[in-house]
Amino acid sequence: MHYVQQFLFIIAVAVTSYLITQRVKLISRAIRLGRPEDRSANPGERLKTMLLVAFGQKKMFANVPVAIMHFVIYVGFIIINLEILEIILDGVLGTHRLFAPFIAPVYPFLINVFEALAIGVIVVCVAFLLRRYVLGVSRFQPERHEEMRPRWPRLDAGLILTFEIILMLAFLTWNASDSVLRDRGVGYYGDLKGVIGDFAFSQYLKPLFTGFSDTALVAYERAAWWLHILGIMFFAVYVTYSKHLHIALGFPNVYFSDLKPKGEMTNMPEVTKEVQLMLGLTPSDATGGNDNGEQPENIGRFGAKDVTDLRWINLMNAYSCTECGRCTAECPANITGKKLSPRKIMMDTRDRLEDIQQGWKQHGPDHKDEKSLLGDYITVEEINACTTCQACVNACPININPLDIILQLRRYKVMEEAQAPASWNAMFSNVENNMAPWKFSPSDRFNWAEQINGK
Repeated sequence: MHYVQQFLFIIAVAVTSYLITQRVKLISRAIRLGRPEDRSANPGERLKTMLLVAFGQKKMFANVPVAIMHFVIYVGFIIINLEILEIILDGVLGTHRLFAPFIAPVYPFLINVFEALAIGVIVVCVAFLLRRYVLGVSRFQPERHEEMRPRWPRLDAGLILTFEIILMLAFLTWNASDSVLRDRGVGYYGDLKGVIGDFAFSQYLKPLFTGFSDTALVAYERAAWWLHILGIMFFAVYVTYSKHLHIALGFPNVYFSDLKPKGEMTNMPEVTKEVQLMLGLTPSDATGGNDNGEQPENIGRFGAKDVTDLRWINLMNAYSCTECGRCTAECPANITGKKLSPRKIMMDTRDRLEDIQQGWKQHGPDHKDEKSLLGDYITVEEINACTTCQACVNACPININPLDIILQLRRYKVMEEAQAPASWNAMFSNVENNMAPWKFSPSDRFNWAEQINGK
């Protein structure tokens, strides 16, 4: 029976590794659909930003109680799963608590820390479930936000939180039943009797197992062990389909995020070149290239109609989005009843990528459908409502930039299809002719100052 467990465990690890690998390949290929862009400059500043924003969760501390809870559940879950190393080795080698004899003085301390964090994770998960489904935080409510009306966005969050509670309970009861077996000296459990004792929190669960026979107790301990490790394997696969993919992508997403000042829009090199030439600059001065002065090979499409027109970082942003809705909660257009929701922009972009992946699976890697991000997923009404105020960018805990996608979609409508609201066209004309959004001569620009001075 012991060897059967080893064999089954190795099979489980192999299947999990295969599924994750296949999923990672698909996601990686989907992100690479975006236009290339070099974001390797300033590695020191990028690393600092990643440590502060992704690991330190700097932006989350705008709301201190929620930030602390989020930090507990995030760090707790990551640190607890360091024990996976021992569990995997035990499963492959057929051992039991492999590290305990070698680090006996510190082993109980480590498990006690893991258990304390497990309690913290359980408490925080329950609190988050209450906030979401009982207290009814506005940004999660489907009647307020269109993107939350499908069942999946709401179910996904509940599943993750419930699943983490189950995993932590399995971990604690596994430790408790293991301690009882160790006290009784049953089989190889007894080999550690006197080497390690009870653990800080699971010892209080030991009375639950005092009435169990040795056979029943071994069965429960094995069941809890399998539930914990198989649950983690399932979680690892599930996350690649879930909004919680930010657990893995949050760090690189912040590392490669924009370092330029907030509010600075990226000019199109081709348009910049034309403007420079109109201003009388010589062709050698009007490079029209990127930051390195490199010329694009071809102009291609102005703006973006589909995900293939966006940059790769935009697509990584979409996969990194945790759908927390902080961007939408801060968006003035959404607050005033406009249809725009920055969270929906990111969710729609990810949905588009997922639909493309499904096409690859069903029809082959070269399949292309007739859909596009703009029109089939995101409407013109949504993108035109944006005021480009950067509120959504500032609110995102992991530096996702919905505004960049919105601007690229708007550029397509204006420059490729010549479709813009009449008021916009008037503004464009004034900027071109008068160098200001208002319709008055540049020579009259400072008349207001003279009036103020009483002249």
